[in-house]
Amino acid sequence: MEFQLKDGLLLGAASAATQIEGGDDNNNWYDWYRRGYIKDDSDPSAAVDHYERWREDLALMKDMGIQCCRMGLEWSRIEPQDGVFDEKAIAHYREEIQALKEAGIPVLLTLHHFSNPQWLEERGGFVQRDNITYYLRFVRKMVESVGDLVSEYITINEPNVYAYNGYLEGAWPPGRKSFLEMSRVMTNMAAAHIEAYGLIRKTRLQMGYKDTRVGVANHLRAFAPKDPKNPLQRFWAERVEELFQGNLTKAMCTGRAVFPIGKHPSIVPGEFCDFHGVNYYTRSTVSGPADGTAENCPVNDLGWEIYPEGIVEVCRKVYGLLKKPIYITENGTCDNEDRFRAKYIAEHLQAVCESGLPVERYYHWCFCDNWEWAEGLSARFGLVHVDEETRKRTVKRSGEFYKRVIAEKGVSKALYQEFCGGEYPRNGEEQG
Repeated sequence: MEFQLKDGLLLGAASAATQIEGGDDNNNWYDWYRRGYIKDDSDPSAAVDHYERWREDLALMKDMGIQCCRMGLEWSRIEPQDGVFDEKAIAHYREEIQALKEAGIPVLLTLHHFSNPQWLEERGGFVQRDNITYYLRFVRKMVESVGDLVSEYITINEPNVYAYNGYLEGAWPPGRKSFLEMSRVMTNMAAAHIEAYGLIRKTRLQMGYKDTRVGVANHLRAFAPKDPKNPLQRFWAERVEELFQGNLTKAMCTGRAVFPIGKHPSIVPGEFCDFHGVNYYTRSTVSGPADGTAENCPVNDLGWEIYPEGIVEVCRKVYGLLKKPIYITENGTCDNEDRFRAKYIAEHLQAVCESGLPVERYYHWCFCDNWEWAEGLSARFGLVHVDEETRKRTVKRSGEFYKRVIAEKGVSKALYQEFCGGEYPRNGEEQG
């Protein structure tokens, strides 16, 4: 393997507040932990202590040459009670964002990343249409507070995963199993994004800034029939893709509401993204009205298929909706022993760089090992290892590889041979 990074592509790292910060127990995920639903019983109010150690993490980012940073805000920390904003917490985020900016690392700011304040969760979260007003109030407050430092925003992270896991599968808070509620959440999140899109741009314009970019971080998988020659399986692959991601993405980008997206006065035809945010990890193999994993395929430590071609497949699909720049807002893999992460990065970056698509950002998920939602601390995605006891940070070999890719503006044969010799596990084998 050998390739150069495409001109204009910045390499960065992504994170979510709940997964790294620690120090907050006023959100739906802490309640989910308290109720005993985290795989390893690890506590999100500890996470990896980034809220106190952010300067240490920033120093590592600078040393690695990280060119851009996607970071999130903890809504429950900023607005611990309905309508009560913690100015000290806002000042903390301003300080961190300012330091990143001064280090030459621009911030893509995520406003909602799976976590709700407990007071909002108790009022029904995004199932209730009226609760959109609380989200918009928070959006306005934060753009007014940091809009002089941040020009690029993610309104909502992976609304399909939030809706599917929390309201259909029951695996995430609030643990519901209702297709109707999942549909309502998707509809309300699409409307919330469309309203926030206009609000952010308007607020920044009132502040005197015209260079605003707003988008969604969509979780997009490649979908394929188990048997490509089977017309019924091809049918189900298309339908599952539409229900899980396709029609929600269409509604948020273009305002076209197709089942399971319902009617809402804010969902009207238009253009509601300045870039396509793409979170890509894996491919789903479909033989009926559910997804699965192909037989004997390469997989990560969570059993997700490793399929680099899929990152181009999903990018082409969203680019077909609207001709907008593309940000890979998340791409990475669970590799607890750091055996094959460098290879994964190289193969996905090569696919992006040779696609011919206008990809402008690549944010690796994630910078340091974090609290991985229902998996807790048991699933490691980071370029930087975090010791569970001491919280000591140590750059992994994959982190050293990423540093070299940034510095050398690509992957040479020698660099690939030095770092990317690890073999992927196969589906059916015991994972590490």
